Amino acid sequence: MKSIVLIFIKIYWLLVPENRRRKCLFKKSCSHYVYEQTETKGLKAGLRALHFRVRNCNKHYQIIEVNGEKILITKTNKVYPEKELSEYILKK
Repeated sequence: MKSIVLIFIKIYWLLVPENRRRKCLFKKSCSHYVYEQTETKGLKAGLRALHFRVRNCNKHYQIIEVNGEKILITKTNKVYPEKELSEYILKK
């Protein structure tokens, strides 16, 4: 099963050009994060990573500035520092 998930992600990377993919909130895109977790920690960890990103990587977030640094707060109240956020989301 682990191999199938990794193959599906690679196919996604091949078939969907980067400029057509949804912009991710994080520096490491959702597909790369899930791929890495699946490859290094196994299928169960990869599925948990996918579930986590689906719940947190969406349009319902808030960016605020604290002590000169931007932080992102997701709809599930997870907090991420500026260093983990993509350039795309920081430009907004």
